[in-house]
Order: sequence, then structure tokens, then C-alpha cells
Amino acid sequence: MLGTGIAISIVISGMLIAVAFCIYRSSPYTSMMLWNKKSKSHQNIEQFLRKHGSLAPKRYSYSDVKIMTNSFKHKLGQGGYGGVYKGILHDGRYVAVKVLTESKGNGEEFINEVASISKTAHVNIVTLLGYCFEGHRRALIYEFMLNGSLEKFIYEKNPLNWELLYQIVMGIARGLEYLHRGCNTRILHFDINPHNILLDEDFCPKISDFGLAKICPNKESIVSMAVARGTIGYIAPEVFSRNFGEVSHKSDVYSYGMMVLEMTGERQNKNVQVDNSSEIYFPHWIYRRLEEDEELGLDGISNEEDKNYIRKMMIVSLWCIQTKSSDRPTMSRVIDMLESNLDMLQIPPRPFLTSPSRLQLDSSTLSLK
Repeated sequence: MLGTGIAISIVISGMLIAVAFCIYRSSPYTSMMLWNKKSKSHQNIEQFLRKHGSLAPKRYSYSDVKIMTNSFKHKLGQGGYGGVYKGILHDGRYVAVKVLTESKGNGEEFINEVASISKTAHVNIVTLLGYCFEGHRRALIYEFMLNGSLEKFIYEKNPLNWELLYQIVMGIARGLEYLHRGCNTRILHFDINPHNILLDEDFCPKISDFGLAKICPNKESIVSMAVARGTIGYIAPEVFSRNFGEVSHKSDVYSYGMMVLEMTGERQNKNVQVDNSSEIYFPHWIYRRLEEDEELGLDGISNEEDKNYIRKMMIVSLWCIQTKSSDRPTMSRVIDMLESNLDMLQIPPRPFLTSPSRLQLDSSTLSLK
């Protein structure tokens, strides 16, 4: 009887809690709190757009977005932020329309994207042509990139040749150098990875997706950050833990280095035998080969110039992923190294962190956005 009484009491208590929760959810006070939270986000964005109206690109209505995308008929891709659709403007230009899901915080990602990219004008930065902000509906309209993201070319069976890959690496470096030094305000991207590098019809690379970017005064570089941001596999150690130093533009340099290593590492010869298969993709195997001046055993090498391109990219990327941010080069220095003669480049010291495993690389599409 005692056990039955306890069971009945538990059931009744549970029912009372459920009823109370339903009443709480349906109460005008709770509804007002939820509305105020959404309203605050809306107000923040509208305030930003009014303040920076002269800098922001053209504003479109949601009906305009539906017309230009033919009611979202042609989907180009999907990300954690939402979907990307192909569209066409009145003047006949093709565009890529990124339709955002509900923004986190107070619309920070939407503001970041419009604020940072509106300050840019560079051949290696994607152009934001317009945006839509209408109630909960938010969209960003970009120039259309015929060849899509770099990501798909890294894993193709018939990949890009080494010279073109080198030119893409150079273009990304120039785009990052512009963000760090060429703008009237310094922009830190914080999400450099192959998915966020777009290629036009001539395979000119353009940096995109500024949702996690930070804008800081031109002479400032160190930024505060409450939580880690970026894509797993490309995030600098100091972004995870301040024990490795301050978060700065050197964090982008690390991400760039990891991306270049991946771009070269994916071109490996499948027949190369190594003790640990994961090492063929990342630093330790590369260090040993470079230090001993051994053949890298990579596919698609047709001449001595290809070998020079590969060794340059690998040496530079190894400098970029140094554990201490102070040991990494600036993007200006990266460009200088890529343009210099191979015999002028020194092999950097090995970072003391263990090189990432292939399993970690496979999870690189998981983002901390």
C-alpha cells in the first residue's frame, strides 16, 4: 500500500508540473518575454541597417527574393545557416541567394555578414550585392560563382592541376592579407576552410561566409572571444584555449595553413606506404619527407615546376600552423614566401601538438557556428 501511495503521488506531482508548465508557456508574461527577445534581435538589426545604410548594399523585399530565385527552385547547397539558391537579377546577372535560418543571439551573424563584407572590395573576396530583412526572413544575395566551392575539387578523381592549385592558394592568401591589412578596418574571418572558398568561371578564388567574422580597429588585432568559433579541424589552438596565446589575425593564418595542407595532402599517391595512414595527410609525414629531401609521392606531378609548387605550399603551410601564434607569419609574409625561390625557404620547427588524425579531418564539416 505504501509503494502504491508513493507511485500515485509521483504521478500526481508530474501531472501538476506539466499543467503548471503549460500555463507558464501560455501566459501573457511568457509570450511577452519571447516576443521581447525576438523583438530585441529585430531592433538590433534595424538599428545597424539605419546606422550603416550608406555602406550596406541594396535591400530587397522577400517577394523580390522569391521572384529572383523562381520560388527557390534551384538549390545550390545547404549549410548550418540555411540553404543557398541560384537566382537572377533584373539586369540578367546570376546570383547566389543564401537564405538564413533564425539567427543566434541578437542577429549577430547577419550583422557580421553585412557589416564586414560591405567594407570590402577585392578580387579575392566575394561581392555582396544585396540583402533581405523582412520580419523573421533574412537572406544575402551574392555574385554567382560558377565553379562553386573549393571543397568539391579537393576530393574529385580528376582534380585541379598543381599550377592552378598554387594560383588558388596565392589568391586566398591575397584575399586574407587584404582583410587583415587592406581594409580601413581589420577583419578577422575565423572560418577559413575549403567550403568557404568559392571559385568563379576562371577558378579565381573568393573568400565567402563572414558570419563568424570580427571587425576591429585597423591597428588592433587581439580580440576577445567568449566561445570558440570556426570549423573543426581548422581552428587555431589559442581559439580553444588562451593557454596558447591571444586570439588575433594569426588565428586566420593557422586556418589557412591547415586548409593548404589539406589541399596538398588529398593529392597523395595511394600506393605510398606509411606506418600510420593518417600521417600522410598532415605534418609529421610531410616534415620527414621534406627534411630528408625525399620524393613526396603525390599524384599529378608532370614536371619539376610542379614539385616546386608542392614544396612551397607545404613549407609555407607548416609555418602557418605553428603552435605559438607569434611563430606564424603574417599573410603578407606568406605571400612573399610563396612568390620567392624554393631554395630561399627554410623548413620550420615541428609544432609540439600532435598532428590531427584522419578521423578529425573527416569531421571538419562540423562547425561551431
